[in-house]
Amino acid sequence: MKFGMIGLGRMGGNMVKRLLKGGHEVVVWNRSPEPVQEAAKEGAVPTQSVEELVSKLDAPRVVWVMLPAGDVTQQMIDKLTGLLSPDDLIIDGGNSNYKDTQRRGQALKAKGFHFIDVGTSGGIWGLTEGYSMMIGGEAAAFERIRPLIETLAPAPDQGWGHVGPSGSGHFVKMVHNGIEYGMMQAYAEGFEIMKAKSEFDLDLYQIAELWRNGSVVRSWLLDLTAAGLKEDQQLADIKGWVADSGEGRWTVAEAIDLDVPAPTITLALLMRFVSRQDESYAAKILAMMRNQFGGHAVKRG
Repeated sequence: MKFGMIGLGRMGGNMVKRLLKGGHEVVVWNRSPEPVQEAAKEGAVPTQSVEELVSKLDAPRVVWVMLPAGDVTQQMIDKLTGLLSPDDLIIDGGNSNYKDTQRRGQALKAKGFHFIDVGTSGGIWGLTEGYSMMIGGEAAAFERIRPLIETLAPAPDQGWGHVGPSGSGHFVKMVHNGIEYGMMQAYAEGFEIMKAKSEFDLDLYQIAELWRNGSVVRSWLLDLTAAGLKEDQQLADIKGWVADSGEGRWTVAEAIDLDVPAPTITLALLMRFVSRQDESYAAKILAMMRNQFGGHAVKRG
């Protein structure tokens, strides 16, 4: 299948490689030229502008956008609508807010375009392992891109699903990432407890490895944790500063809007905020209060 890919970052670039290996013809563009040149070496058709990319596609066209959520994606979709023709199809495979996706879907449909949202999971391992994809949009439009999805997935009949109307793919991916926050936090706390039990001198890599086989807590996240601990159990070169890319916040906000209690995901998100504080003012307040009411000792800086 011939289509265009815009955005060749860590995910987009590897997706192009997997699709090329699967026999698809991929026309590519990226803001910086180096990834385009890299993709061309793999067999992709390089272009120097979005206009050139569109010109190299046959109608009805399919253009896959893999860009950061927010204004960057919106600006690209706006640009594409000025270049594409009715019945052409745009795919947003990034981590857009599902409410933005619903709005875009309605706007594009009114102009005669088709729009598919693909919540994409797999990270840097997707190239070899395949991607998990949660797909939203009209069923007929999805059928047009099914060959791409089946190639990107771990297997043609595994790891993907058309989950509902426009926005539903990004919604499910948002919740997926919220769950991921909670799982990661639980692993992190467990390994910190074991590290703190110095009298046992536990080999954390050994424990991660034994949990990977037969344990009810085995998972791909644990596989990756074991790989990291094998390199350095002290994690000496890693600062305990944890970013969040937005989906956890959106999941918590959605839980609040729906009156659904989600304490684990919420606390996992808040713990990421804690990781970014060089020093906690709230902790200082707590220490001061204990000193005021009970005369408890405080550490002076």
